[in-house]
Amino acid sequence: MSGDERKVVDTSGDFRYAVRDGQAVDGQWQSCRIVVTNKRLVLATNGNRQAIAHSKIEVPDDPETLIPDDVGGSVTPLRVGDNVLLVDAGIDDFETEYCRATLQGEVILARTPAVIGGVVQDDTDWSKARFSLDDGEVRLQFPGGDTTTFDIEDVGTIESSESTVMGDSRRVIEVEHTDQQDRSVETHFSGMAHHTNALAVLFTRVVEAREDDYELSEMESQVLMALYSGVSPFEMSDFVGISPDEVEEIYQRLLEMGAVDEVRTRTEVALNAQGRNMASEAMSGE
Repeated sequence: MSGDERKVVDTSGDFRYAVRDGQAVDGQWQSCRIVVTNKRLVLATNGNRQAIAHSKIEVPDDPETLIPDDVGGSVTPLRVGDNVLLVDAGIDDFETEYCRATLQGEVILARTPAVIGGVVQDDTDWSKARFSLDDGEVRLQFPGGDTTTFDIEDVGTIESSESTVMGDSRRVIEVEHTDQQDRSVETHFSGMAHHTNALAVLFTRVVEAREDDYELSEMESQVLMALYSGVSPFEMSDFVGISPDEVEEIYQRLLEMGAVDEVRTRTEVALNAQGRNMASEAMSGE
């Protein structure tokens, strides 16, 4: 490995191809050593060694559709051009670890805060930033020494769009989280295609892992949207037009859903990442 190449994953596992040159194949599993660095994926067998640069690999948004019905276990599909490679690394959440390796220490483009409380910050410019994810904390290191950090589990919503970034049309990943002042903000990410792909999958999986089957009543939606808009829990009864006891009952149901965190034993709650995601969905349906 070169001096700036760092190993992130080193494990034993198996791999096979599910698609070659655009055609489905019934490939044979091969035992191998799986190494993921910040530059590439390496699959090493006794007689062969494949090294694939991250720039040539795409992590699919819909992995289940690429895994053959007869393949079980925790298998991660990866697109490599017209091929689909299946990797069974034998570790929990190899997909997340692969995305982290793709991004770890890489220079991407970031704009933060791009949005504060729903208000676009026109004076915030795009900048290069070095990305890292360690111990659940996302860290962006900007030129000049400024940093932005947030817990990845604090991500509430994620959107993807196309926009002009530094003069080029690029994919933009819009990530909502809270800042150190507990404000709902958005950090926007962009850069090379394999970076934005990894960012989208990484943050989307965090949001998906929290999702459960829930159905909000109309009043629960109103309360969530009010909290999202900054209405104080103490003012909720007057704001939505129901009694304090009814508000308490709704808070209890939202606590059970995992949409809010209890701040005090009675009356006061605060939206968390899942609650912000639910409120955003409710507002989109209005």
